[in-house]
Amino acid sequence: MKAAIITAPGRTPVYGDFQEPAATEGTDVITVNAAALSQFSKWRSSGSHYSSEGLFPSVAGADGVGRTAEGRRVYFVLPEAPFGALGEKSLVHPGRCVEVPDAVDDITAAAIANPGMSSWAALIERARLQPGETVLINGATGTAGRLAVQIAKHLGAGRVIATGRNADELRALAAFGAEAIPFALDSAHPLGAEQYEEALIAEFSRGIDVVVDYLWGQSAKMIISAIAKSVEDAHPVRFVHVGGASREDFIELPGAALRSSAIQLMGSGVKSIPFRSLLDSIGNVFAAVVPAQLQIATTIAPLSSIAETWDAPAKPRVVVTIR
Repeated sequence: MKAAIITAPGRTPVYGDFQEPAATEGTDVITVNAAALSQFSKWRSSGSHYSSEGLFPSVAGADGVGRTAEGRRVYFVLPEAPFGALGEKSLVHPGRCVEVPDAVDDITAAAIANPGMSSWAALIERARLQPGETVLINGATGTAGRLAVQIAKHLGAGRVIATGRNADELRALAAFGAEAIPFALDSAHPLGAEQYEEALIAEFSRGIDVVVDYLWGQSAKMIISAIAKSVEDAHPVRFVHVGGASREDFIELPGAALRSSAIQLMGSGVKSIPFRSLLDSIGNVFAAVVPAQLQIATTIAPLSSIAETWDAPAKPRVVVTIR
């Protein structure tokens, strides 16, 4: 079969021939239609993600959409090594599959599953969002952050506040009902940190219940500091860390920020949430695509172009068509 093959850790996949998988007890062969190039998929395929099995050569791709031998159209995740999602066929445990509704096409399902799950799980499984609460999305201009804004509104958030570096993209989120706080925290903007802190303190003084963080780093540290400085009367703020797009792995966390606030720090992802609940979150996202009119920008590339598209920008989300 044709596939995107990674020959060694960290290598860019190449288009070529790979042996077809055969069903075994407890696994199904999936005929793959589409797979998205998410960061999770790239990291797992290259061996740098903690869930990677480190088996090479192997077919790239951590998740995709296809059909079972019985004809069911499913989204699948974590296929059995060495058969990844970026091949004509993959090998998957049936417990790692989610039915795709007829109203959701293959491209949308492949693109929206992973980023949609990240926000649904963070808001429901971890933050336990309640209707009418206010949500701040830190890093709302990324693919997952844009979906988080839409899903928070769909789940009944009273207000959604979006933060990020790109002021134009933040303003565009007003179409989804979001209010914007842009920030500039680099050396070219010496007053940026002060301005961002002032804006955060003003909003937390009004009342924010949930923070969903896709960035970490300095912006997350400033949010935690603003909570400590402005939130009164032991009002709990649930801070849910989802992603590290800032690529700053560590922050300084003053103990006083915890002692002087009712902040609840938690993470959201594989191992912090039961795997079945993550799959249920994907099913819920699929079910919400039409009624919530969820939008995700995509670009389509054929499997044969994998070497050229592997390092494409994260926005719009690249979806590889297999057939």
